[in-house]
Amino acid sequence: MGAQDKIIIKNLLLRGIIGINDWEREKRQDILVNLTLFTDMHTAGLTDSADDILNYRTITKAVIEYVENSQHYLVEALATAIARICVVEHGVPRVIVRVEKPGALRFAESVGVEIERTRADFE
Repeated sequence: MGAQDKIIIKNLLLRGIIGINDWEREKRQDILVNLTLFTDMHTAGLTDSADDILNYRTITKAVIEYVENSQHYLVEALATAIARICVVEHGVPRVIVRVEKPGALRFAESVGVEIERTRADFE
């Protein structure tokens, strides 16, 4: 089944405004994004042609631009917005988005959420 093929974008380190505390709204902080883009790679694997791929570079650029220019209170809302970019704007059939805030908790490397969305979630 081709739809189970995955493109994995690991540890995209960005900076943006995220959080509910006043001090979190004042300056950009690190935001770590991981994406699993589900797509059918069968044709591209056979043709070896860029015309048959899901362009992960274009998707990544859109996510970077969005995160660096957005201001969310909740990590959940940011993850949902990123999923929408992937699924609605770029036609990814299914995506898993993990968004983490490094250093958000003392004694923890990071805190974050992971969501899975399809087109049906945005209709």
